[in-house]
Amino acid sequence: MKISNFNDLAENDLRKAGLLIAEAGLNAIDTGEAVKRNVLLRDADLFFKNIRIPLADFKRIFVVAVGKCALAAAGALKNILGDRLSGGFAYDIKPGEIPGIEILVGDHPFPSEKNAENSEKIRNFLENLGEDDFVIFAVSGGGSALLSDPRDFSVEKEKEIIKKLFREGAGIREINTIRKHISAVRGGNLAKAAYPAKAVSLIFSDVPGDAIEFVASGPTVKDTTSIEDAEEVFRRYGIRLGCGLDEGGLMETPKDDRYFANVLNILIVSNGVALEAMAKKAEELGFEAEIMTDTMDGEAAESGRKISETLHGEAPKTALLYGGETVVVVKGDGQGGRNQELALSALRFIEEGELILALASDGKDNTESAGAICDIIVKSRAAEKGLNLEEYLDRNDSFGFFVKTGSQILTGPTGSNVADLVVAIKQ
Repeated sequence: MKISNFNDLAENDLRKAGLLIAEAGLNAIDTGEAVKRNVLLRDADLFFKNIRIPLADFKRIFVVAVGKCALAAAGALKNILGDRLSGGFAYDIKPGEIPGIEILVGDHPFPSEKNAENSEKIRNFLENLGEDDFVIFAVSGGGSALLSDPRDFSVEKEKEIIKKLFREGAGIREINTIRKHISAVRGGNLAKAAYPAKAVSLIFSDVPGDAIEFVASGPTVKDTTSIEDAEEVFRRYGIRLGCGLDEGGLMETPKDDRYFANVLNILIVSNGVALEAMAKKAEELGFEAEIMTDTMDGEAAESGRKISETLHGEAPKTALLYGGETVVVVKGDGQGGRNQELALSALRFIEEGELILALASDGKDNTESAGAICDIIVKSRAAEKGLNLEEYLDRNDSFGFFVKTGSQILTGPTGSNVADLVVAIKQ
């Protein structure tokens, strides 16, 4: 089971059904399985989906995997290619070991000097490749923080900027627009560094709508944003004033088409893959399933309220499924993430026979919890313990609340990342 405390949480049939639906979503986006489904070695040819790459055209083949899926993706590619692989990097937030692949470990969710050193190492490696080399990139969420190679901003200043954007509730596209324009490895810069080598980039999307140029801040994708777009985000959230920055300092991303002519970007895993698997499982369990959206956004607390209200109006044996990424405007000093905040907000409105479950597909909702489950059981336990739900919401302390009620979802790092998943079901 991906959900390690499945048995502890499955206290009744309704909970068991919700957990099984979520489990199906997590299994569908398993990184190793996704690579095996989409990459095939046949004789001297490598196939990415239906795209054929003759390996005889290249002297060397490398892997460069970055993000929370990096270790699993690089390991799967090593298993497929074996001795044909000349080396490369797996740059993740957790340690591991893959024969012939150098493992780099960085900090997340904020950049560090170690991240900058790792990023420079990858960039220098790519800049030394030639036109008879072939690179398989694997790009996944978490890569934005890892790929920190600032120019006119220090790593500490970048960290301050990103922290302020998070606290103000900026969306992932806004945050990554800024990130692209302060780093020499994001926003198409890895594609530029690898040129003239040929490359395929496998994209594991954690961005609502699957706009691949924003996944890990699009290191292999031509950027459509500009310095002016980044400046607009700065103005919108008062970044320069709030962080004590002078004018300027942003760098333009590569716009020359030649740097991208040799790179094929392929989306292989997304939120939609998980939602389809969840819908199938819900129907197997006897529910009428509906995928409501794969682009959920807005404030987490408001999303929790809306999902709960929508569920009230549905017929029994209904499953409503949501994917995307909300935001939390931080006002208190508590702990938690957007999924736990969504669940805590929904708990205010939950009724008998209803259940809402929200979790981060990477297993880390800004805490050791992946997310939380909310139903009448949780509501009753909170009342018994004298927990004031509104006070926990005001402090942004959803983690503390769900620990005390024993309703947090635990998975550990899943090695997958397609943003967040929400299950809302009615008995």
